[in-house]
Amino acid sequence: MPTKRELLLDAAIDLLGSHGTRALTHRAVDKAAAMPSGSASNYFRTREALLIGIAERLEERDHADWAMLNRIPTPRTLAELVDAMAGFVVHAVATDRTGTPARYALLLEAQTVPALQDIVRRGHPRLTEWAATLLASVGAERAVAKILADYLDGAILHQVVSPAPDFDPYGALNRLVRALVGGALS
Repeated sequence: MPTKRELLLDAAIDLLGSHGTRALTHRAVDKAAAMPSGSASNYFRTREALLIGIAERLEERDHADWAMLNRIPTPRTLAELVDAMAGFVVHAVATDRTGTPARYALLLEAQTVPALQDIVRRGHPRLTEWAATLLASVGAERAVAKILADYLDGAILHQVVSPAPDFDPYGALNRLVRALVGGALS
Protein backbone atom coordinates (compact mmCIF):
# COMPACT_ATOMS: atom_id res chain seq x y z
CA MET A 1 0.00 0.00 0.00
CA PRO A 2 1.45 3.39 -0.99
CA THR A 3 2.38 5.87 1.71
CA LYS A 4 0.87 9.38 1.82
CA ARG A 5 4.10 10.72 0.39
CA GLU A 6 3.93 8.27 -2.53
CA LEU A 7 0.26 9.13 -3.13
CA LEU A 8 1.13 12.82 -3.25
CA LEU A 9 4.03 12.20 -5.63
CA ASP A 10 1.96 9.94 -7.89
CA ALA A 11 -0.70 12.65 -8.05
CA ALA A 12 2.01 15.23 -8.80
CA ILE A 13 3.37 13.04 -11.61
CA ASP A 14 -0.09 12.69 -13.12
CA LEU A 15 -0.64 16.43 -12.80
CA LEU A 16 2.74 17.30 -14.32
CA GLY A 17 2.35 14.76 -17.11
CA SER A 18 -1.21 15.78 -17.93
CA HIS A 19 -1.17 19.55 -17.47
CA GLY A 20 2.48 20.65 -17.50
CA THR A 21 4.71 22.56 -15.14
CA ARG A 22 2.43 25.57 -14.77
CA ALA A 23 -0.25 23.38 -13.22
CA LEU A 24 2.14 21.95 -10.65
CA THR A 25 1.42 23.68 -7.36
CA HIS A 26 1.25 22.31 -3.84
CA ARG A 27 -2.46 23.11 -3.71
CA ALA A 28 -3.12 21.34 -7.03
CA VAL A 29 -1.21 18.28 -5.82
CA ASP A 30 -3.30 18.20 -2.63
CA LYS A 31 -6.48 18.36 -4.68
CA ALA A 32 -5.32 15.73 -7.18
CA ALA A 33 -4.33 13.39 -4.33
CA ALA A 34 -7.64 14.07 -2.54
CA MET A 35 -5.74 15.11 0.58
CA PRO A 36 -6.25 18.01 2.96
CA SER A 37 -4.87 21.40 2.01
CA GLY A 38 -1.26 21.74 3.08
CA SER A 39 -0.41 18.03 2.74
CA ALA A 40 2.02 18.45 -0.15
CA SER A 41 3.74 21.42 1.47
CA ASN A 42 4.20 19.40 4.68
CA TYR A 43 6.24 16.84 2.75
CA PHE A 44 7.81 19.19 0.20
CA ARG A 45 8.37 22.69 1.58
CA THR A 46 9.44 24.24 -1.73
CA ARG A 47 8.69 23.77 -5.41
CA GLU A 48 12.27 22.51 -5.84
CA ALA A 49 11.72 19.89 -3.13
CA LEU A 50 8.51 18.81 -4.88
CA LEU A 51 10.30 18.52 -8.24
CA ILE A 52 13.10 16.49 -6.64
CA GLY A 53 10.51 14.25 -4.97
CA ILE A 54 8.78 13.73 -8.32
CA ALA A 55 12.07 12.85 -10.02
CA GLU A 56 12.95 10.36 -7.28
CA ARG A 57 9.47 8.80 -7.40
CA LEU A 58 9.68 8.46 -11.18
CA GLU A 59 13.03 6.76 -10.72
CA GLU A 60 11.45 4.32 -8.24
CA ARG A 61 8.65 3.59 -10.70
CA ASP A 62 11.21 3.20 -13.50
CA HIS A 63 13.07 0.58 -11.47
CA ALA A 64 9.83 -1.41 -11.19
CA ASP A 65 9.32 -1.06 -14.96
CA TRP A 66 12.93 -2.13 -15.64
CA ALA A 67 12.44 -5.17 -13.42
CA MET A 68 9.40 -6.07 -15.53
CA LEU A 69 11.34 -5.54 -18.78
CA ASN A 70 14.19 -7.69 -17.49
CA ARG A 71 11.77 -10.59 -16.97
CA ILE A 72 11.10 -10.66 -20.70
CA PRO A 73 13.15 -13.45 -22.28
CA THR A 74 16.44 -12.27 -23.77
CA PRO A 75 16.02 -11.86 -27.52
CA ARG A 76 17.79 -14.40 -29.70
CA THR A 77 16.91 -12.87 -33.08
CA LEU A 78 16.66 -9.40 -34.57
CA ALA A 79 12.86 -9.78 -34.73
CA GLU A 80 12.73 -10.51 -30.99
CA LEU A 81 15.06 -7.57 -30.33
CA VAL A 82 12.78 -5.24 -32.29
CA ASP A 83 9.73 -6.66 -30.47
CA ALA A 84 11.32 -5.89 -27.09
CA MET A 85 12.22 -2.33 -28.08
CA ALA A 86 8.82 -1.69 -29.67
CA GLY A 87 7.20 -2.98 -26.48
CA PHE A 88 9.24 -0.49 -24.47
CA VAL A 89 8.13 2.40 -26.72
CA VAL A 90 4.47 1.36 -26.49
CA HIS A 91 4.78 1.12 -22.71
CA ALA A 92 6.24 4.63 -22.54
CA VAL A 93 3.56 6.25 -24.71
CA ALA A 94 0.52 4.24 -23.64
CA THR A 95 0.88 2.47 -20.29
CA ASP A 96 2.98 5.24 -18.74
CA ARG A 97 1.12 8.02 -20.56
CA THR A 98 1.47 10.62 -17.80
CA GLY A 99 4.83 9.51 -16.42
CA THR A 100 6.61 9.96 -19.73
CA PRO A 101 5.62 13.62 -20.30
CA ALA A 102 6.43 14.27 -16.63
CA ARG A 103 9.96 12.95 -17.28
CA TYR A 104 10.37 15.29 -20.24
CA ALA A 105 9.07 18.22 -18.18
CA LEU A 106 11.64 17.41 -15.48
CA LEU A 107 14.42 17.33 -18.08
CA LEU A 108 13.54 20.90 -19.00
CA GLU A 109 13.19 21.96 -15.36
CA ALA A 110 16.64 20.51 -14.65
CA GLN A 111 18.15 23.26 -16.79
CA THR A 112 17.24 25.79 -14.10
CA VAL A 113 17.09 23.54 -11.02
CA PRO A 114 20.60 22.12 -10.59
CA ALA A 115 19.52 19.72 -7.82
CA LEU A 116 17.40 17.88 -10.42
CA GLN A 117 20.18 17.41 -12.95
CA ASP A 118 21.82 14.29 -11.52
CA ILE A 119 18.50 12.57 -10.90
CA VAL A 120 17.00 13.13 -14.36
CA ARG A 121 20.24 12.36 -16.19
CA ARG A 122 20.39 8.81 -14.83
CA GLY A 123 17.55 7.58 -17.06
CA HIS A 124 19.20 7.81 -20.47
CA PRO A 125 22.33 5.81 -19.55
CA ARG A 126 20.03 3.12 -18.11
CA LEU A 127 18.11 3.02 -21.41
CA THR A 128 21.39 2.87 -23.34
CA GLU A 129 22.70 0.01 -21.19
CA TRP A 130 19.42 -1.90 -21.66
CA ALA A 131 19.74 -1.48 -25.44
CA ALA A 132 23.39 -2.58 -25.31
CA THR A 133 22.46 -5.72 -23.38
CA LEU A 134 19.76 -6.56 -25.92
CA LEU A 135 22.14 -5.92 -28.82
CA ALA A 136 24.80 -8.13 -27.29
CA SER A 137 22.27 -10.95 -26.92
CA VAL A 138 21.89 -11.12 -30.71
CA GLY A 139 25.61 -10.73 -31.37
CA ALA A 140 25.45 -7.08 -32.42
CA GLU A 141 27.95 -4.40 -31.50
CA ARG A 142 27.25 -2.51 -28.30
CA ALA A 143 28.43 0.66 -30.05
CA VAL A 144 25.05 1.18 -31.72
CA ALA A 145 23.23 1.20 -28.37
CA LYS A 146 23.44 4.98 -27.95
CA ILE A 147 22.04 5.51 -31.45
CA LEU A 148 19.11 3.20 -30.67
CA ALA A 149 18.53 4.76 -27.24
CA ASP A 150 18.54 8.23 -28.78
CA TYR A 151 16.08 7.06 -31.43
CA LEU A 152 13.82 5.50 -28.78
CA ASP A 153 13.84 8.76 -26.81
CA GLY A 154 12.99 10.72 -29.95
CA ALA A 155 10.24 8.36 -31.09
CA ILE A 156 8.67 8.48 -27.64
CA LEU A 157 8.92 12.27 -27.44
CA HIS A 158 7.30 12.75 -30.84
CA GLN A 159 4.45 10.39 -30.01
CA VAL A 160 3.85 12.17 -26.69
CA VAL A 161 3.91 15.64 -28.27
CA SER A 162 2.03 14.82 -31.47
CA PRO A 163 0.29 11.47 -31.06
CA ALA A 164 -0.46 9.48 -34.20
CA PRO A 165 -3.65 7.49 -33.69
CA ASP A 166 -2.28 4.49 -35.61
CA PHE A 167 1.16 4.60 -33.94
CA ASP A 168 3.13 1.39 -34.26
CA PRO A 169 6.88 1.71 -33.65
CA TYR A 170 7.71 -1.76 -34.97
CA GLY A 171 8.22 -0.91 -38.66
CA ALA A 172 10.59 2.01 -38.18
CA LEU A 173 12.48 0.21 -35.41
CA ASN A 174 12.81 -2.88 -37.58
CA ARG A 175 14.31 -0.84 -40.42
CA LEU A 176 16.66 1.06 -38.09
CA VAL A 177 17.86 -2.03 -36.20
CA ARG A 178 18.46 -3.95 -39.41
CA ALA A 179 20.33 -1.01 -40.94
CA LEU A 180 22.51 -0.58 -37.84
CA VAL A 181 23.25 -4.19 -36.99
CA GLY A 182 22.33 -6.23 -40.05
CA GLY A 183 25.79 -6.02 -41.56
CA ALA A 184 27.44 -6.67 -38.19
CA LEU A 185 25.68 -10.04 -37.90
CA SER A 186 26.86 -11.39 -41.26
